[in-house]
Amino acid sequence: MNDLTGFQRDLLFVCAGHDHPSGQDIKVHIEEYLGGEVNNGRLYPNLDILVESGLVEKGTLDQRTNYYELTESGRRAIRQRWSWERQQHNRASDARSDNTVGSSAD
Repeated sequence: MNDLTGFQRDLLFVCAGHDHPSGQDIKVHIEEYLGGEVNNGRLYPNLDILVESGLVEKGTLDQRTNYYELTESGRRAIRQRWSWERQQHNRASDARSDNTVGSSAD
C-alpha cells in the first residue's frame, strides 16, 4: 500500500466501505469526499491499478456495469494502514502530552 497514491488509497477505502460498489458508485462517494468532480479518465485507470496490484477484484454486475471488491490483500493493506495511522496519532498525542507536562497557566 506504500506505493499507492493518495487517490488510489482513497479509492481502496471507498471499496472497503461499500458492498460491491460499481465504478459510478465509487465515483459518487469519492467526489463527495474530495468535494469536486472526478473524471472517468482519472477514476478507471486508478481502479485498474488497484485490480492489477491484487488489492481489488473487478467483477461484472451486468453487461455494462462492473463492481469492485477488496481482496484479502486489500483488506490486509487497509488494516496495516490503520495500524500505522493509529501509531502516528498516538505518538503525536504523546508528544503533545509531554509538551504540556510541567507547563503552567500562570
